[in-house]
Amino acid sequence: MTAQASPLDGFAVDPAAIRYVGDDLQRPECILAERDGSLWAADARGGVTHIAPDGRQRFIGQRPDARFQAAATATTQDFEAKYTQGTLPNGLAFAANGDILISNFGTDLLEVMSRDGRTRTLHDSIDGQPIGKVNFVLRDSKDRIWLTVSTRVNPWTTAAARRVRDGYIAVVDEHGIRVVAEGFHFTNEIRLDANEQWLYIVETTGPHLTRMRLDETHAGGVRLADRELFGPSDLGGYPDGIAFDAFGNLWCTLVMVDQLVALTPQGDRRLLLDDGDPAASDNLRRRMADGTVSPQDMQRARGRIAPWMASVTFGGPDLRTVYLGSLLGTRIPYFESPVAGLPMVHW
Repeated sequence: MTAQASPLDGFAVDPAAIRYVGDDLQRPECILAERDGSLWAADARGGVTHIAPDGRQRFIGQRPDARFQAAATATTQDFEAKYTQGTLPNGLAFAANGDILISNFGTDLLEVMSRDGRTRTLHDSIDGQPIGKVNFVLRDSKDRIWLTVSTRVNPWTTAAARRVRDGYIAVVDEHGIRVVAEGFHFTNEIRLDANEQWLYIVETTGPHLTRMRLDETHAGGVRLADRELFGPSDLGGYPDGIAFDAFGNLWCTLVMVDQLVALTPQGDRRLLLDDGDPAASDNLRRRMADGTVSPQDMQRARGRIAPWMASVTFGGPDLRTVYLGSLLGTRIPYFESPVAGLPMVHW
């Protein structure tokens, strides 16, 4: 049998073909896309920014917080405050009724926000202990909520520099909230494959991806088993956001070195876009390898298209429009993909 050619064969993102949507956004780390062209971007002011198909945008939130904008980049102290204090909506997912689930990286809460801005906390602890640095949230087709916690260390920059391995994954289902896997290098985004048989896990300071099989055989609820490395053991930068395309390629952003790569179903790495600063990226990789990454090293490494490229989202009516989220950007770059994205669980 002849192997099917990948639609990514020979594909690279042309920087000249990249367009932008949105203006004056604050930390659009995660982006949700609806088929009608609507976008919902995480907003550091304490909610989301909704961008309508005609480009009109409005901030929707309950707790405006000016600290992210005020703490610019003048000193290391300001830098750490900017990314460790105050409300910082990070990962987003649609709830079954269309509300927006928010993993708040600043307040360490799992929240849900209605589309008119009413916000409430779903969970702030597990087994009587604070959750920790909540990073990402994902809802599956059975209406279970999956949650990643990067670390319990505060500030998280310390955990990143020392490659602390205390990240974990929790699930919320009819049995409540519970930890289902732990011992990860700064757990970040997670995605389920098309059949929801495997959960793919970003270990940002790994720096690699792993995956675990969903075990549905237990009366007490789903469990995760058979943990294994997926792809290279070192991706060449900090992996952050991931998304599957319909062919089975797993697209992945490398934050700070600002690269977009794809891992084939066999785990082979392909570079799709390199927007990093070569010298700063090389320095970051060296510091990563010896465990001495400093906030200054992180601060220097960035690209221009989506500075601190953090997430990848497929949208548009045919799921071929790729949107890139970022931690330092003020608008959202997008381009056309040769392959559609994997449809996400919607409301």
